[in-house]
Amino acid sequence: MSVDDSTLDSMKTEFCNILKKINALEFGTFRLTGGRITPYYVDLRLIPSFPDAFRRVCNFSVDLISREIGPENFDRVAGIPTAGITFASFIAYRLEKPFLYIRQRVRRSGRERRVEGVLMPGDRVLIIDDLITTGLTLQKAAATIRSEGGVVSDAFVLLDRMEGGSERLAKKGIRLHSLTTIDEIAKRLYEMNAVTEDEMQTILSQIRTGKG
Repeated sequence: MSVDDSTLDSMKTEFCNILKKINALEFGTFRLTGGRITPYYVDLRLIPSFPDAFRRVCNFSVDLISREIGPENFDRVAGIPTAGITFASFIAYRLEKPFLYIRQRVRRSGRERRVEGVLMPGDRVLIIDDLITTGLTLQKAAATIRSEGGVVSDAFVLLDRMEGGSERLAKKGIRLHSLTTIDEIAKRLYEMNAVTEDEMQTILSQIRTGKG
């Protein structure tokens, strides 16, 4: 599928509709994986529990990856544990690319590797996660793949929380691509009356705080 700007806009609107339908956005006080405190949480792990939504989101991702990166520019797809693995495996299948995943810890039996799957020196690897905040998780994953001989120049996420992740990856020579950003989601959900103005401002304020 060729993705023009109008199609991309429709994808983002539908993605917001999906988040609204499955109640993926919550407000409160949450601690993220890296220890950062946030006033909102987007649970993209819910998406695979809704098969039609999962299929559509992954198809959107395939179309966007094809437009922005090009399947000819990478050899393999790697999923980041744990949420990224689910999305990456579907995307790799659709793109007819070999699938890898990064282990959270070195396996103490067998080959004792951090990368599961066939990875040859010089293989160009697209790394995929559900979302990015600071970018530390994706940075570590890229370092692991590079230590095994792989080449990483692009990363893809469904959602960029816009708290410095893109900039962190850029310093490591990695371009970030995302289906959408949290400011777009906040504004679209507000237009849909799915969040209040105060809730939208909470998200926008967190972007400024997170980058500070």
